[in-house]
Amino acid sequence: MSGAALAPGQALAHALSESLLQPLATLGGSPVTGLELLACVISVWMVVCNARVNPLGWPLAMASSALYAWLFMHSRLYGEAALQGVFIAAALWGWWQWQRGTGSDGAALVVRRMGRHQRLKLALATLAAWPLLALLLDHATDSDVPWLDALPTVGSLAGTWLLARKWLDNWPTWVAVNLVSMALFAVKGLWLTVGLYMLFALMALWGWRAWAALVPRPAAVDAGR
Repeated sequence: MSGAALAPGQALAHALSESLLQPLATLGGSPVTGLELLACVISVWMVVCNARVNPLGWPLAMASSALYAWLFMHSRLYGEAALQGVFIAAALWGWWQWQRGTGSDGAALVVRRMGRHQRLKLALATLAAWPLLALLLDHATDSDVPWLDALPTVGSLAGTWLLARKWLDNWPTWVAVNLVSMALFAVKGLWLTVGLYMLFALMALWGWRAWAALVPRPAAVDAGR
């Protein structure tokens, strides 16, 4: 009986899945699906909220990550697909940080800059993680672009942590991640997503400028968490 009760829901889910994966148009010789278009729209909305320091960006990040995980699995971008699951968990943490997180002084988080030593440590940690993830993808999956897949993956993890802690430095990090991601998605023929990440790079420059205006003078430096 329970199986019969679930059948209509399963049929609806299957129909929705088939509908979203149907090509709507062709761009650069590759199909653009409803799934990719929906993920793009939600992602743009998310970045706008982030630039305005609006916490709504975090639940939007969870929704867009779920959609992109689905899309990337179909494109054999396993590093990017797995990253989306991490993003969902990180978005929950980031949402909590923006609501209740504090700095080293116990005060609520505010937009601020990292110190030079902090930036160097984060850059070295990110560069060290890149070959580790690339080798994992190369040996554990059938990814045909493990190194190019791994670089924006580890960069995005760094950017998400910086964003959650309201570090201004998240925006230049996202500029770099978006530029590398454009190359990755071009290789995979996801041209709508290439255009999206080009827009993201420009929006990251806008967010960088908007947040820079919020940094106190002199900039308060927090050890971070």
